[in-house]
Amino acid sequence: MISEFGEVLLMIIGGLLFLLITMLVAKLIRPKNPNIEKLSTYECGEEPTGDAWGQFNVRFYIIALVFVLFDVELVFIFPWATVFGNKAVIAETNGLWGWLSLVEMFIFIGILVLGLAYVWVKGYLNWVKPEPKIPEFKSPVPRNLYNKINERY
Repeated sequence: MISEFGEVLLMIIGGLLFLLITMLVAKLIRPKNPNIEKLSTYECGEEPTGDAWGQFNVRFYIIALVFVLFDVELVFIFPWATVFGNKAVIAETNGLWGWLSLVEMFIFIGILVLGLAYVWVKGYLNWVKPEPKIPEFKSPVPRNLYNKINERY
């Protein structure tokens, strides 16, 4: 008799075996005739510009982090506005609850503005466009054949 955990283990082993067998069969039956054209980078049907292994600009991460920061700020502001804007609670505390929550939110937004100012002053939001490196690829297919194909379609 196999326990429930044994059944789960058998399912995991079966899934891994299925995956390995599928990958092995695919490797055995696929065609293996690479050439320069097939190994070049595909960019939406256009000739690739630059090196495919070029370094990724770190500024993308900085912009993404700033976006996430202000996105999370909105996630905090919406519930704050609904919870702390309750007129009954504000009236019950003689307006003290409303003022404390307003000061709290100004401190929160102030810290975020200081972070944005820091990023801005450091120049992390200034975008410098790099010069693209055009590859020197000599195709064995003449350019006029490409033009004839493009004229047909």
